[in-house]
Amino acid sequence: MTDAFSAAAEPTRRRILQLLAARPRTVSEIAADFPVTRSAISQHLLVLASAGLVEAEKVGRQRIYRVLSSGLQDLQAEIDRFWTHELDELVADAHALRREDT
Repeated sequence: MTDAFSAAAEPTRRRILQLLAARPRTVSEIAADFPVTRSAISQHLLVLASAGLVEAEKVGRQRIYRVLSSGLQDLQAEIDRFWTHELDELVADAHALRREDT
């Protein structure tokens, strides 16, 4: 099983999550937004499903994918654990430097 943080780190998978956040979609609908094969998108969806970020519902011959809110909440918790006081200080320093440059 892939962890959510690793799964969402890949740019194509992040874009898939963005698309699915708007509405559930089939693999073909998702693949239409990418310059890769439907098979490649299916592999990305398997990784996202393994990480608990998406789920598929079989409707006839198609699978409809949707984002799992619980998976996104877990991902947010992981990001929150990663975001430390030191990163807050780094952001504050970057903003201060930008103000000095202008």
